[in-house]
Amino acid sequence: MKKPFEIVILSGKGGTGKTSVTAAFASLAKHAVFTDCDVDAADLHLVLSPDIYQQEEFSSGAKAVVDTDKCTSCGLCKDVCRFSALAYSGDIPVIDEYACEGCGLCSIVCPVDAITIENYNNNHIYFATCRFGPMVYGKLGIAEENSGKLVSKIRQYARELAQKHHAEIIITDGPPGIGCPVISAVTGSDLVLAVTEPTMSGWHDLDRLIEMIGGFKTPVFVVINKYDLNEEMTRVIEGNLLAKNIRVIGKIPYSDTMVLALLEAKTINEFDPSGYIAGELTRIWETITLTYEQNK
Repeated sequence: MKKPFEIVILSGKGGTGKTSVTAAFASLAKHAVFTDCDVDAADLHLVLSPDIYQQEEFSSGAKAVVDTDKCTSCGLCKDVCRFSALAYSGDIPVIDEYACEGCGLCSIVCPVDAITIENYNNNHIYFATCRFGPMVYGKLGIAEENSGKLVSKIRQYARELAQKHHAEIIITDGPPGIGCPVISAVTGSDLVLAVTEPTMSGWHDLDRLIEMIGGFKTPVFVVINKYDLNEEMTRVIEGNLLAKNIRVIGKIPYSDTMVLALLEAKTINEFDPSGYIAGELTRIWETITLTYEQNK
């Protein structure tokens, strides 16, 4: 089977409406697999309400573990810890799991080998089925690292699900910004849809994102959400993108309807299927699917 067409919805910053757009696409897509790679703050599942049938832990790093039976309470571990991750409760050293970086120095200096460095599994990957099809998503634990590796793993599983279910398209709700998880989400994808808003900061964040994506030679389309809140800035963004030869394939007006749909855990195309925004999102999706058809 041919590699599925991977569409990643990104934004230069959080709060632009990226997940609402992704959810709308999920309601419109046929034969697709859905992923949420915004692992630091996954929320696509709040709209798609998936039924989880399997989950697995994902190790993102290591933490110190104390064997209290061996410990002699000498205090050397606490003295050398540069992250203030060790404290004493009585005579017993206690590890602050959020502060510990797993560097291993405490283990090295311990004279009785009472401290070991072990993989820390505080992250999860969920396999699920939502009302629109198969879904896989992940959640990074509090203060955990290696979000880029978790995103790569989720995308691997998404491709496997696509093969299993004969899905032609993978739709990914990507992370905001330009950090490691975004790079992992873009690598090897076929199309990026960037969602922005008509503010100066929105443009600067979008510009940084486009520059980063340019290193991967991945085609980029742009949607301007809440464009009517600042139509002058919307025109500025459109002009800047035209100069970069990047298409704006849709402009979505501000509407309380988007909020009301989220409150009912529905996509905008389910909540108000005959409304203007649903129609605009449908037109945007048709533009994307046309690109997919041309790349078959």
